Amino acid sequence: MARPIDLIRASKLPSNMMQFAARGALQVPAGENIEILVYLANHNPVFGQVARMTLAGWDEKSSLSAAADPQTPREVLDYFISPDNLRPPLLPALLENPSVPEVQLVKFAIGASRESIAVMLKSKRVHTLRGVLDTLRSNPFLKNEEAEELKKLWAALQSPAPAKAPGAGKEAVTENVPGPEPSKVPGVAPESAATSGKADEWGEDEALDAYLKEHAHDIAAEGDKPFKAIGGIVDLLGEDDDAVVDEAEAPAPAAPVAPRPVVRPKLPPVPARRENTLQKISHLDVKGRIQLALKGNKEERSLLIRDGTKVVALAVLEAPKLSDGEVEKFASQKNVLESVLRQIPLKRRFMKNYKVVRNLVANPRTPLDLGLGLMKHLLTADLKNISANKDISETIRNLALKMYKQKEEQTNRR
Repeated sequence: MARPIDLIRASKLPSNMMQFAARGALQVPAGENIEILVYLANHNPVFGQVARMTLAGWDEKSSLSAAADPQTPREVLDYFISPDNLRPPLLPALLENPSVPEVQLVKFAIGASRESIAVMLKSKRVHTLRGVLDTLRSNPFLKNEEAEELKKLWAALQSPAPAKAPGAGKEAVTENVPGPEPSKVPGVAPESAATSGKADEWGEDEALDAYLKEHAHDIAAEGDKPFKAIGGIVDLLGEDDDAVVDEAEAPAPAAPVAPRPVVRPKLPPVPARRENTLQKISHLDVKGRIQLALKGNKEERSLLIRDGTKVVALAVLEAPKLSDGEVEKFASQKNVLESVLRQIPLKRRFMKNYKVVRNLVANPRTPLDLGLGLMKHLLTADLKNISANKDISETIRNLALKMYKQKEEQTNRR
């Protein structure tokens, strides 16, 4: 016999029973009731609001049990940890639940409240998650003493790690290597020492070596995947990159009669045309493009950020020479992978730049949960502009308008 949740997913439950389900009144175990309510809240436009209200007042004991259980469905845990739905008593259990992925905790940490930060700093699991600690360090509600505590926790995680346990994968490496060596990646010629200082080269080599080790599995999985730009190649070409053929290669114009032979003086050989940046990139394999992303110039980064291969595009954000202006542009681009937009807020340096935050919220490509979490950092004028921007999600516009009105009322009371 099919479970009620299966009938609901298949739209086979009668309307009157759907009403009971949205009120949590079905005769099923508490855990299944919660699963049904979360499904309706996320996917059913008719009964979703009722289900959300039911969940908000659901029995705390059974909610806590679901939040702490690693077997609880992922959709339920994601719903509970969402800032819009979080019930504070559930937060300690959610933080310690290994089935709540680190990426969800990172998103939560971006806009965590004062109370939530205090709870997160007491979590043993949070103390082991670098991404969460790094994001918490950029939270505007962080107190000075908490920042110092995070600094110590971060330093402890940065200490040399022991070799990975056998069976951790073919790419397991030992971190205790006596000094990094410059990486040699096939597909890219080594850069000239004149292009940057020794210190810059050393930093780039360290960054490249670390990135290749950290993402060895992803790189191996991608194989020799060629460069393919998100949004297509055509708009990558500016006026200077239009196809230009040498005179010797140009097709002869059609003529009604055969041309008479013309004797021309011998000219010195014309040197081969230099490849443009796009052609250079198109010849590289995945490892070669990663090296170029980390050690290349601004123009090369602007193309590689649009690489459809995730591990290449994300490498651009790790480039030591990446400027704030470039990140501002990336944050507003619609022709990048969603994972690029999700990665930007995880860098404390980027989140200190207000334009980056504003551009992410105003970007229609930014995932809804990320945009909602960043809105609280916007100024009144930008909230007003976003509320009128019809290119972005209606949910973002409505919340922006609500926050704008609230801030205006607070200003008028002063």
